[in-house]
Amino acid sequence: MGSKFTVSLKKLVKEFNLEVIYCPCDPSEVLISSSDVNRPGLQLAGFTEIFDSQRIQIVGKSEYVFLEGMSSEKVKSRIDSYFSLKPPLVVITRGLEVIGTVLEAAKKYGIPLVRTSENTSTFLASLISVLNVELAPRITRHGVLVECYGEGILLLGESGVGKSETAIELVKRGHRLIADDAVEIRRVSNRTLVGSSPENIRHFLELRGVGIINARRIFGMGAIKVTEKIDMIIQLEAWDQNKVYDRMGMENEYTEMLGISIPSLTIPVKPGRNLAIIIEVAAMNNRQKKMGYNAAQELLQRLGMTAPSDENVDDWNLY
Repeated sequence: MGSKFTVSLKKLVKEFNLEVIYCPCDPSEVLISSSDVNRPGLQLAGFTEIFDSQRIQIVGKSEYVFLEGMSSEKVKSRIDSYFSLKPPLVVITRGLEVIGTVLEAAKKYGIPLVRTSENTSTFLASLISVLNVELAPRITRHGVLVECYGEGILLLGESGVGKSETAIELVKRGHRLIADDAVEIRRVSNRTLVGSSPENIRHFLELRGVGIINARRIFGMGAIKVTEKIDMIIQLEAWDQNKVYDRMGMENEYTEMLGISIPSLTIPVKPGRNLAIIIEVAAMNNRQKKMGYNAAQELLQRLGMTAPSDENVDDWNLY
């Protein structure tokens, strides 16, 4: 998590169809390292003591109307002072006309200047969303990521335990493959992990005895997905007859990854067990638990071995 990630201006220009007004170098050489953005109202008002020079700057209609109330000399002074702070990028929204003073200051201090036709609020929301993904802390784990009934399931385990074979069976049953072998996991918010495959091995799987296959080519576009939120981690391991496995599921287990706790299960593997069906049931059961229902707790209540808490009485009466 200590690594610093960046996204190039070239990628942002392509993503948002931005118009490049001025750039002192090739847009691929302009690197953005902060997911925070700023609207420079305070800076244009003359307050420049606190300023994060790593943030993209968004100039919209409010800033333009504010500048219109100043004399031309003051406008030139404020804009020159603002651009001297060396922000990495200035974006003008709503397709507003670029003031000559702004373009001069951008060229003077070598600040990239782009424009979008989108309104300011819409562009801000979209930009922050993209930056959160592109600049998110990330790790790569050996495993398989599949989407099963809308749940992102990360399969972990030793090589040869059957992760890829299970993924193929799930794909044949109508679910979708996101990544095989290497799963790139990003923390896009304080509550969410998103997994994807490195681009160079995307959609490929390795099956021992068969070799490399392309899931998209064999099963079609409906069998694959580029990214997916990680809702559950399932650890596959060879069956150990001396180990006691959870048979009730009363308490939820969690695995911490990038500082976020994800619900997890350990499923023992041995001949005769249909892992694909087990994982399908685990995915549906995880959805039920998120909705507040636990089958083990209901069974114990029916047997008179436990009682629901007061806050869950109404929920219990539904079943």
